[in-house]
Amino acid sequence: MLGAVAPLWSQSSRVVAIRAGHLFNSKSGTMLANQVVLIDGEKITDVGPSDKVQIPAGVQVIDLSQATVLPGLIDAHTHVYSSLSNGARVNTTKEAWTLMAIGNAQTTLRAGFTTVRDVGTHGEGYGDVDVRNAINRGLFEGPRMQVSTRGIGASGSNYIGMPGVTITGGNQEIHGVEEAREAVREQIHYGADWIKVFPTGAYSFSADGELFVDPTFTLAELQAIVDEAHRHQRKVASHAYGGEGLRNSVIAGVDCIEHGQGLDDSEIAMMIQKGMYYDVTGYRYTMPEIAENDRKNTGGKYSIIPIFEKNFKNALSKGVKMVFGSGVDGTAGDPRSSGPYNHGTQALDFIWLVNHGMSPVAALQSATVTDAEMLGWQDRIGSVEKGKFADIIAVSGDPLKDISELQRVKFVMKGGQVVKNDLK
Repeated sequence: MLGAVAPLWSQSSRVVAIRAGHLFNSKSGTMLANQVVLIDGEKITDVGPSDKVQIPAGVQVIDLSQATVLPGLIDAHTHVYSSLSNGARVNTTKEAWTLMAIGNAQTTLRAGFTTVRDVGTHGEGYGDVDVRNAINRGLFEGPRMQVSTRGIGASGSNYIGMPGVTITGGNQEIHGVEEAREAVREQIHYGADWIKVFPTGAYSFSADGELFVDPTFTLAELQAIVDEAHRHQRKVASHAYGGEGLRNSVIAGVDCIEHGQGLDDSEIAMMIQKGMYYDVTGYRYTMPEIAENDRKNTGGKYSIIPIFEKNFKNALSKGVKMVFGSGVDGTAGDPRSSGPYNHGTQALDFIWLVNHGMSPVAALQSATVTDAEMLGWQDRIGSVEKGKFADIIAVSGDPLKDISELQRVKFVMKGGQVVKNDLK
């Protein structure tokens, strides 16, 4: 019988020391000087000032004394399966799409995001489960992943196209409470960590500029989905622009609101009371493509963007728990990809958050300790401290003074394995 093949990216137990000129403490939100991080295999064994943490003789030392060291970043809203146009869907095999997804995962990791929550495969079914599992087994380099597979919708159909030429739709359709529960159980059975729901459809404006967001699920269907997911210790992410669908999501008790352009005061109050998270995906939903679509649909009269920006600032001022999620859904340089926001560029969201009123410290905490808490992995990731995975990044400058530094990540380590080092 053939022996087992060692994973390509496995990390055997060995001690490594990192000298950090500056180290961001994500829990306290402070920047510490002259720190040493000791790593044995995948885990951090000690962290502290260089005059108190002794580096053992003979171990490998990674010198980041001229850099700023941070915990590996977390992106709570990715789509490793890029958005494809319907034409590209017809002409792209699942195998080719999966190769794109693996490339996207690797690009995201090298940009400093050592963990992601992937929130829907855009019609590739359970492919994200396979990508997650392959990374976990060490077959491919990539971030830690939690995945939400197909997503659950209440309108449209399971397939798009025409008779004789049909391809799988973007989410799983349900009609009624029992089908809602069945879909949740099915997705969990096939590997979902999260359940993604689509309680709102398209938005439009009335003649006098009032925003209307088309609802999909009934409240009873949403409550059934949330209850069934929570029974199985899974969380629910709700793609909700506003209106009845967003309100029903909050009432039903989903765990995280995605996007939330029409979020109002009463919904914000309920979210705070229930301890719910808000994943704003601000850059993705204020891109020029959004503005142009609104211009075409309203003759230039109205746009959802100023509504979104106002409601985000309101939620921020009231203390809603903000997580960092980008919504990246594109592959740079691949003509098949129709997603406008490319993997590897999601640090643009840090700039958006700071430009819209969030402090650099809070923005960094949203992408570290707050995301880790939402994922239930606060004991594993989100900060550089003893006992956690050695998921560590570094930049040349100080992101607390210039948040755009996070667009220029120079060093990436995941689980004690150096993925990228441009600071040699």
